[in-house]
Amino acid sequence: MNKLIFILCLSLACPSWGQTSETKVGNYLTGINNNTAALTAFFSAMPKGGDLHHHFSGSVYAETYISYVVQQDFAINESTLEVREKAPANDKNWVRFSNLKERGLLTAFKQKLIQKWSVKDYNGISNPSDKQFFETFPAFNIANDGPGRLDTGLLELKRRAKSENVSYIETMLTTIHCSNIKGLDTTFNSQLGAAQANRDESKTNEILDKLYRQIEDRNAKACATAFNNDVVKKMHYGLGIDDSTFTMRYQNFVVRVIPPTDVFKNLIVAFESANTCSLIVGVNIVAPEDNEISMRDYWLHMQMYKYLHNKYPAVKYAMHAGELALGMVKPEELTWHINAAVRTAGASRIGHGVDLPYESKSQDLLKYMAGSGIPIEINLGSNEFILKVKNDEHPIELYRNAGVPIVICTDDAGVLRTNLTRQYVLLARRYQDIPYKEIKQFVFNSIDYSFIKEEGVKEGLKEQLRKRFQNFENDVIVTHKL
Repeated sequence: MNKLIFILCLSLACPSWGQTSETKVGNYLTGINNNTAALTAFFSAMPKGGDLHHHFSGSVYAETYISYVVQQDFAINESTLEVREKAPANDKNWVRFSNLKERGLLTAFKQKLIQKWSVKDYNGISNPSDKQFFETFPAFNIANDGPGRLDTGLLELKRRAKSENVSYIETMLTTIHCSNIKGLDTTFNSQLGAAQANRDESKTNEILDKLYRQIEDRNAKACATAFNNDVVKKMHYGLGIDDSTFTMRYQNFVVRVIPPTDVFKNLIVAFESANTCSLIVGVNIVAPEDNEISMRDYWLHMQMYKYLHNKYPAVKYAMHAGELALGMVKPEELTWHINAAVRTAGASRIGHGVDLPYESKSQDLLKYMAGSGIPIEINLGSNEFILKVKNDEHPIELYRNAGVPIVICTDDAGVLRTNLTRQYVLLARRYQDIPYKEIKQFVFNSIDYSFIKEEGVKEGLKEQLRKRFQNFENDVIVTHKL
């Protein structure tokens, strides 16, 4: 009788017998993909590998920054909520935090700062969403500039990552300030502007050559070396950031809304730093892509990256590109940014890539990215808040169907009041045709396409991830009696 039941079960494809752990867990996930609470519990426990599109200053929660400025008893403008170490003389709008405490107003002002320094309680009316987002970042400088001020934030990020089963973060840490590089010929800005207006690549390279020599003569390498030794290595090893279950690496970044000579100067120092330090694994470029200067100089910035790639071929870089939506800029400006980032600048990864459907020859672009192994960093929560792009307006399915490697990232978890778990919940709720096996591949992509330089470290993270998934799947099967 038992033999007959067994034969019948095989012929009817009984749901659990003979299934792999991965299949059982995948079936369970399919059954809960309309239940946000169940998905949150599932993805909280699931190993999530790495977060590759991650801004340090925007990932620390506002409460941490506020705690710092209150402890230091800095001054705050009661009208604008600007915070400074010292109040301007003879300005009655400024007051010390200790004075607010004496007046019983400290709690109220802390709440105001959380709302100003993040998207908490955002009402969608008082400020455009992209403005609300990007205007938070200058405020964080008061808590991040200076020796030792990064420590608290890095340790917070590590603790939070480990608690939600994230084993790797590749964070955009800071711009390297270099006081050595002064007195550059200011006519370079107008020369580069003219070359850009004519899309003259040969002339642009000629100007960049001259500018590169001037910057190198002012000892850019010394700034890079000092940053690597005095900030990154001392901080990273001193804090014990890496341990048996967690690893962190850093990208340098440059801000693109400044004059071209300054962008190029900062890029050179950033490339020098990344070229000589195993902890600095890449270079990025930041600031709103629809900013007037960002748009004007986008072609020129791609030429700078192309030029420096030839100087520093070992340095990898990810690039914010296509973080645009219809209505933010003129329609024709949506047609070329991602193409320029991958084909001209030679980016190894693309961050956002939301305007893909508007890109010229988008199918050729997708084939190029897939064939070249250039992954897309998907930031679902960020794209929804800043660009108002979500669900089937988001191009994630276009990338997926074309075979472009996908990694799921947070962008700025502190500003957006989110975490990596939430991004996977959004993924599963909105794109229910993506099976667990593929989601699992996205997780492994986050290690495979990381910029980690030490092959042993990368392989160790992957092996650990395989074991974590095995344990996770076994726990899901036992807990839910699958």
